Amino acid sequence: MLDVRALVQRVGPTLLRAVAVPESTPCVGDVVIAEPDQHPTVVDGDLVLGVAVADREQAAALVRICGDQGAAAVLLKPPVSDDEQVVSAAAEAGVALVEVRPETAWAQLVWLIRAALARTGLDEADARSSGVGDLFRLADAVADVVDAPVTIEDAHSQVLAYSARQDLTDPARVSTIMGRRQPDDVLAKFRARGTFRKLSKGSSAIFVPAQQDGTLPRLVVPIRMGGELLGSMWAVVPDEVSEERATAFADTAPLVALQLLRWRAVADAERRHSAEQVRLLLEGGDGWRVAAHELAVPNEQHRVIAIEMPASAGPAEGHRLALWEWITRGIGRRPLVTEIGAMLYAVVPDRARGGWLELRTALASHDMSPRPLIAVGTAVAVAELHQSRSQAEELVSLLRTGHLQERVAVYEDYWHLLVLSRMAGAATDAGIGSLGPLATLREHDRTQSTEYLATLRAWLRHPGDPRQASHELRVHPNTFRYRMKRLTQLVDIDLDDPDVRSALHVQLLAERWAQHG
Repeated sequence: MLDVRALVQRVGPTLLRAVAVPESTPCVGDVVIAEPDQHPTVVDGDLVLGVAVADREQAAALVRICGDQGAAAVLLKPPVSDDEQVVSAAAEAGVALVEVRPETAWAQLVWLIRAALARTGLDEADARSSGVGDLFRLADAVADVVDAPVTIEDAHSQVLAYSARQDLTDPARVSTIMGRRQPDDVLAKFRARGTFRKLSKGSSAIFVPAQQDGTLPRLVVPIRMGGELLGSMWAVVPDEVSEERATAFADTAPLVALQLLRWRAVADAERRHSAEQVRLLLEGGDGWRVAAHELAVPNEQHRVIAIEMPASAGPAEGHRLALWEWITRGIGRRPLVTEIGAMLYAVVPDRARGGWLELRTALASHDMSPRPLIAVGTAVAVAELHQSRSQAEELVSLLRTGHLQERVAVYEDYWHLLVLSRMAGAATDAGIGSLGPLATLREHDRTQSTEYLATLRAWLRHPGDPRQASHELRVHPNTFRYRMKRLTQLVDIDLDDPDVRSALHVQLLAERWAQHG
């Protein structure tokens, strides 16, 4: 059994923070969802989640009640979790107060807490090996959040999982669970109300009122990842729910989408085997020949495409899995795809039809949000795919720093930028920035708010053309000439010497690229 401190530590600081924990707390038993206007039923050791508690009076009252009933802790989101009145109430009641990070989905938290209590550790390896049972457990967690029976369905209305509680039901729900899909007549009624049209466009919860045939109201949320509709969740509700609870229900969708994509990846044995063989190809070790034979890779030149989701992508793993599915649905001959670390790789023949050019067109036009970083290595023989992979990874690093803004960047198109990037790294390691007059100019710019470094850079980029150089700096040519005169008075520098000009140019280029490296 875990106490509150141990549970917070196991779930992790990215989701939970202990605000106030008494010296002695009972071991945690179960998770309870607290309704804002109802007296919660709590037993010793319960963790009470204030899902819809938004003001200090409600929060303080909830804390006192939970303390009286022997709860182990009350979990709240900011700002009420840090409110002095709420913290004081928790101290007086002798109950632990735990903050839930604002971006945390309540269903994710319920799922992780119950997993921790059951000692089922949800590290990455376990997540990747999890089966459909995890979808059922996730459905239970979502049902607790929305306080209603839930089904998780794919894009074709096939039921993938459903919550254990089905206390609120109607004939349509019974038929759906028994037949593992929504009956055609039920689907027709929801289509007539425009439910599926709304699902295809939005991401928020959709309320569907009761129907004359006795079908109870539904709260429906699309399951979407990488701009693609993977399915939906359906909750049977007695009536319209509060905005807070509808939002909490919608917030569970990314977590369900990620688990659904994981389940698909694990369930597809052929895909797993293929991905392992592609990894051997990309590593370039002794096993590449056997891997190429098993994958039936044609004896022609191929390119490696490296794809990375930006840091702002949210659940990056989910976006990668969604993009994996999209690519392997068939761009010409089915591309070879694998995932190594945080990067997705595709291997395609270097040809127009059924190869790289077709995939490039598809990637450039595919609507993905947020936009992934896509880099492509040169065309090489199958035995040298590890080289194309290294080139693509190097190009991704340029995309990551913002030096490139292309939607799809190809290695041979940007060799000159790679030269500059490598040079900057080598020059920085060699400490060349401390040599010569640049340090004096840099310090003068910093203390006197001058722009001598930028002026010198423009002069070197446009030798003998002060108009073009001044245009680059957006100043008058006379201003540019004056700055150059003052600059040469400040430092002893022979700009007539071509070697001096070359050295200065290298220093300035290295400094500029190192700043964005």
